[in-house]
Parts: sequence; C-alpha cells; structure tokens
Amino acid sequence: MSSLELSEVLKEGELEKRSDNLLQFWRKKTCVLTSDSLNIYADGQKRSKAKELKLESIKKVDCVERTGKFVYFTIVTTDNKEIDFRCFDEGTCWNAVITMALIDFQNRKAIQDFKSLQETTSPGHQERHLVKSL
Repeated sequence: MSSLELSEVLKEGELEKRSDNLLQFWRKKTCVLTSDSLNIYADGQKRSKAKELKLESIKKVDCVERTGKFVYFTIVTTDNKEIDFRCFDEGTCWNAVITMALIDFQNRKAIQDFKSLQETTSPGHQERHLVKSL
C-alpha cells in the first residue's frame, strides 16, 4: 500500500507547474495533496509515477499573486529550491490548502517532538536508563 493510499486526500485536481528549462513553459499536472505530501503526476490519468514532494521538505508557500484568472505561487523547499505553480482562481485555491496542510503537518510534528522529549526527560525514563547502564 502506498503512502498516498494511507494518507487523507485534502485536494485533488490540476495545477500548472513552470518548467525548469530555459523557456519556462507552464505544464498541466494532476496533483494530489495529502496530509503528508503533494504528489505531482505528469499525466491526467495518474498512470505515471508521481513526483512526491513531502511536506517535511517544504519550508513555505511564498509569492502569492492574483492576476486575471490565475493565482501564482511558489513552494520553497528546505534546501531553498523554488517551484513555481499557478492555478485558476476558483475560490479555495491550491496555495491556501497547501499552506494549511503545511501548518497542520508542522503542528503534528511539534507535538510528536514534544512528547518524545517528555518521555526522554521523565524520571521513570532516567531511572530505566540508569539501570540499563549499570
């Protein structure tokens, strides 16, 4: 079972992604946003293998601009790579849904990290660690 099948689908549909080459054409992509990643397919039928952009590798959604019928936005990754997208201005646009998914993911991770820290600093854990070291 793939991670896409295990995660909740938050939004599915078309996005246009600007190519990385010199001419920078806009190409339609079928995208599926889950609670863990943005999956980008080259074709509309999702037959090709998806390029998976994990939410943990996204730093922010930036440069949101509305012009005419499109909303343009940039996803900035943790390694400072910028990926440009655009979508039709249809009310709840992709940039807002991706931003909310990113915030939710970061909150879940912060809670998980806090719980892990609490477990490692609790007196019972320290006593168990001390007994193991003896």
